[in-house]
Amino acid sequence: MRQDILTFILFLSISTSVLLAVHIYVGRRLIRPANFRIRIKRLLWILIIVLPLFSPLSFVSRMILSEGWLTDIIGWIAYIEMGFFSLLFSFVLVRDIILGVNSIAGKIKKRTRPAFDPDRRRFLTNSVNLSMFGASLLFSGYGLYEARRRASLEKVDIYIPDLPPAFEGYKIVQFSDLHVGPTIKRSFVTSVVDQIHHIDADMIVFTGDLVDGSVAGLQQDVEPLKDLRAPDGIYFITGNHEYYSGAPAWIKHAEKLGFMPLIDEHNVINKNGHRLVVAGVTDYSAKTFIPDHVSDPHKAIAGAPDTGVRILLAHQPRNIFTAADAGFDLQLSGHTHGGQYIPWSYLVTLTQPYVIGLHKHKNTWIYVNRGTGYWGPPLRLGVPSEVSLITLRGKSRRII
Repeated sequence: MRQDILTFILFLSISTSVLLAVHIYVGRRLIRPANFRIRIKRLLWILIIVLPLFSPLSFVSRMILSEGWLTDIIGWIAYIEMGFFSLLFSFVLVRDIILGVNSIAGKIKKRTRPAFDPDRRRFLTNSVNLSMFGASLLFSGYGLYEARRRASLEKVDIYIPDLPPAFEGYKIVQFSDLHVGPTIKRSFVTSVVDQIHHIDADMIVFTGDLVDGSVAGLQQDVEPLKDLRAPDGIYFITGNHEYYSGAPAWIKHAEKLGFMPLIDEHNVINKNGHRLVVAGVTDYSAKTFIPDHVSDPHKAIAGAPDTGVRILLAHQPRNIFTAADAGFDLQLSGHTHGGQYIPWSYLVTLTQPYVIGLHKHKNTWIYVNRGTGYWGPPLRLGVPSEVSLITLRGKSRRII
């Protein structure tokens, strides 16, 4: 326990230091050249120092206080500020890189820099800075709208060789990464459930990251999920955020909501003598929290029939390598949010083999859901949230 506390303090210290450094960098590039009075500049610098502290305060308040309106307000401030400043930082960084490259190129070519009026230079600098600030506000507002609106319904046909006739046209609804917590509440969950109700599906699967908080604090917000219905069952697997929030308690609560948790195990669906196996694994990182929660596709499929369709629910796309070796026909994943917004949409490619949509890895299909909710900043740009409708098709019916 003491080691966990020390690790948490270290993480909080490092992340806060990075946030402060980013804010100070932006402040130096935008506030210093601005034609503001000293008092206004001082006020802006106070905001630059104080605002990033809301992020660690959000974590600490949720640990110390019971989850409620106060922790939610702190969370909203922290996440909106984080989203806005990450966009502003990206704009400033790109601008400075372009200026730096141009300066280096000029020195290499030994170009003589033309005389430039200092007042004109300051005017141009402040005009560009104001434009970047305005663009960040505009994108933050639009990104908030995109994050909070109804999820897109993505219809995907997946062609599986030798698909049994009984499962031709079999429909699976996938939703993922709901992240019920400080900014996603019961009303949001209700809208997702209403949307799924209007889809005629044989099976519903949830592929991890249901919550950011405890069962005690969020049970009322996730309650609408108990209204989900599907003839062949509703399945649940853990994501990494379940382990941040108390995975054992959430697995038990998922059962109360009507889900069938698949913790490195499977269920067999029989139709007219044919079989479909749906298996689920724990999150890729689960063993670091609970040693016996090893994410193992081989274990999940052990004892399953040798014939029929095999589908794996795995929160992180990184499971695809082992899933392909284990002989699965299809893996359904989430976790990436499709990047959610720039610059994270580029950084996520460094940690996951597949980020968004349908791909083929050896003989195994993998579909990566963009997430039905969002994590952290209530912000989506170019990557709308989604509910997926997966339809299984036989290879013989594929139109080439």
